Order: sequence, then structure tokens, then C-alpha cells
Amino acid sequence: MKNLIVILAVLAFGSILSGFFIDVSYSEKLIGFGVVGLFLVVFPLFSYYRWKDKDVRDYMLTKENLEKMRDKEGDKRKL
Repeated sequence: MKNLIVILAVLAFGSILSGFFIDVSYSEKLIGFGVVGLFLVVFPLFSYYRWKDKDVRDYMLTKENLEKMRDKEGDKRKL
């Protein structure tokens, strides 16, 4: 999965850069396809890959997590 994401990102950036530097009639389409590929394919795949084994509740501001943060802040002040 990681290799697929890297390959697609390189292809998208390559398309964008070739659209900027190569003077052809379809250079704007190259830039557009690169941007669309980046935002509609690469970023969602990357987000899924990074979050697939994580628990969302660990990152939410629940009452328990706020208490843990306050306890850690109190421990730092004592030092």
C-alpha cells in the first residue's frame, strides 16, 4: 500500500511539473489531472493508510482524555 501511494504521488507531481515545464497544447490538462489525482486518489489513500489501525476515541476531547491532560499538566508543574 505504501509503495502504491508513493508511486501515485510521484506520477501526480510528475504530471504537474511536466505541465508547467513542457510547452504543449495539453499542458493545462496535465496540471489538472495531476492535481485531481493528488487530491482525489493520493490523499484519501494516504489518510486511510495512516488511520486504519488507530482508535478515533484516543484523539477526541472526551471527559476522560481532558482529565488525563490535566493530570499530565499538573505533573509537569510539580517538576
